Amino acid sequence: MDDDDDSFDEVLASIEMPTEPKQPKVQKPAPSTDVGADPVAASVSSNTPANPHCILVHPKQRGNPILKSILNVPLEFRDDIVPDYVVGRTTCVLYLSLKYHNLNPDYICQRLKILGKMYELRVLLVQVDTAEPHNALKSLTRIALLADLTVMLAWNAEEAGKLIETYKQFEKRAPDLIMERVESKPYQKLVAALTNIKPVNKTDAVTLLQNFGNLENLINAGEERLSQVMGLGPRKAKKLYKTLQEPFLSK
Repeated sequence: MDDDDDSFDEVLASIEMPTEPKQPKVQKPAPSTDVGADPVAASVSSNTPANPHCILVHPKQRGNPILKSILNVPLEFRDDIVPDYVVGRTTCVLYLSLKYHNLNPDYICQRLKILGKMYELRVLLVQVDTAEPHNALKSLTRIALLADLTVMLAWNAEEAGKLIETYKQFEKRAPDLIMERVESKPYQKLVAALTNIKPVNKTDAVTLLQNFGNLENLINAGEERLSQVMGLGPRKAKKLYKTLQEPFLSK
């Protein structure tokens, strides 16, 4: 792998790092289409404004099997885009098969050099289609760190297509949709607190509260009594008892 790493040095050095990401130049969008309709892979000339509801696809991706898995968002082939896919005003995707990368290791570096500083979120979508992907992924991770790329892995064409589709579908969604939800009800908070005690899981926490009724009874229970709770066992009971007997505030 070290020999392969050396082959990248010269090309990587020539890549223009995206220190100040800028948006690609996009003409004023045409009237929106019905996004509920069946996806249509339309070929559009560079003189026509891009449809903001479509995934923009570079013509070189025509025939890529991953396109068959993009069913819920229309496709629009554009010969005026640099990346393989544009899934938002500031987001693009470069697709790479590991098999192709092993045969053409300099390919991705050349693509990044052409891409320059365009787009704020630049996704490198890697399809893992080799039996031994570790060395290739190590090399691509190094490139991604240097070129400010987000690496996404897919293990088949269908998964790769769905990833691209999801990026477009969530283009304008609020970030709290994927943020961890904080429990608000006291019972849920107590269950969440108990599951922070390894190796107590959610089922154990619910069973404990059903047996003891409240936290006070649970804290006052002895280790032997805890071990008698169905599904808990001596090991979990010992850990739980030890944790509950520790002072909550250190002096």
